[in-house]
Amino acid sequence: MSKYPQIDLHQIKRYSISDRHSKVNKELLGQSYSVGHSFKSFFKTLPDILVAKDLKEFVEHVAQAIVKKKPVMLMMGAHSIKVGLSPMLIDLIREGIITSISMNGAGVIHDTELALFGQTSEDVAKALADGSFGMVQETGMLVNRFIIEAHESGLGLGEGVGKAILEKSRDNLQRSVLANAYVHNVPATIHVAVGTDIIHQHPEADGAALGATSHRDFKIFAAHAASLNEGGIVMNVGSNVILPEVFLKALTVARNTKPPVNNFYTANFDMIQHYRPRVNVVQRPTLQGGKGYTFIGHHEIMLPLFFAAVKERLAELRSS
Repeated sequence: MSKYPQIDLHQIKRYSISDRHSKVNKELLGQSYSVGHSFKSFFKTLPDILVAKDLKEFVEHVAQAIVKKKPVMLMMGAHSIKVGLSPMLIDLIREGIITSISMNGAGVIHDTELALFGQTSEDVAKALADGSFGMVQETGMLVNRFIIEAHESGLGLGEGVGKAILEKSRDNLQRSVLANAYVHNVPATIHVAVGTDIIHQHPEADGAALGATSHRDFKIFAAHAASLNEGGIVMNVGSNVILPEVFLKALTVARNTKPPVNNFYTANFDMIQHYRPRVNVVQRPTLQGGKGYTFIGHHEIMLPLFFAAVKERLAELRSS
């Protein structure tokens, strides 16, 4: 027998499980998927626990926002285009599911290359070794020309490039997010950091045109954000610095000039969690009401699942 004193477990105080609050109960459990059922049925099989519960909640908020004609603002890095989601984004624009789309400068490059040449995304490591990274002549010449023309016409960068892609050929509507945004009057705003994009390496680059058109897009973006009050939606997909920072400043301008802008819902979709999207999209903007969500996963999987769920729920609401 040990020489040290031991606690007497017979002295503990216990209570019934019926008196305990439990975070998981049988009503929240997921269900097995049955072969041959619909996507709608599959989505309902997800457990109402943790992120699955959050996803269902956010889908409902987005669907309700669309029905109530509130803004549904999509901010995204260029990765969403690079992983093949352009057809889905175009569908969302055409169906009126998103009311604005915002990109960094790289998004313009990938969208233009896919529209005009049917290909994009070079091997950076290989091209960097011999100094050929970003040196495709057609991309540098055309995109910079589109931006200069937008500047001369008093357009925003996204609006001007979308218009130019469309004027090249209406067939480009099959692949261009920006051209579809232009056709369907969905503000497409581009937020550029000078020096971050391959077109800035080319002699055709015009800093004045880049700055003026991107600043115009900031003002367009802020005007749209001013309508978020009471149920609007802001989603950030894969932009870790630029768009979260732009959103915070645009929200400040909107609240300063057209208050109130409160009680809306935000979400950050990314492969890992970063500081700025977490605080500038999910946390800080919703402190005055609403809620922010975080969803971690690959864009090429998460976004198709999410928007399919939104479309299913929207169809239910519209038919009821």
